[in-house]
Amino acid sequence: MTVTEVLAGPPSMVTEPTGSAVTGSTVPRRETGMAATALAPDYQRILSVPESEAGREGMRCRQLAVALGLEAIPAKVEGLRSKAKRLVERGWALQVRPGMFIALAVPAV
Repeated sequence: MTVTEVLAGPPSMVTEPTGSAVTGSTVPRRETGMAATALAPDYQRILSVPESEAGREGMRCRQLAVALGLEAIPAKVEGLRSKAKRLVERGWALQVRPGMFIALAVPAV
């Protein structure tokens, strides 16, 4: 097919993928009714901790790392901080104070 044929053809529709996300996928902007399964597994795990009883008041990234079973070393903590901030930017979590994150209520599947 040539460029002219492609451009002359009917426009194709781009559809959003359905189902749950896979590891390494981007964090979608949260929309009404969107389930946590839209997130990659790593992000789902991060959200599950602040939703727990221990995280209802907010968690620091160091606490979050320990709760996820990770070493509380700077590399792990900063990686979590980056992901937590991405979740805040996309509407999945809140930063209640500098460095203190809580998850927003997310419906199950």
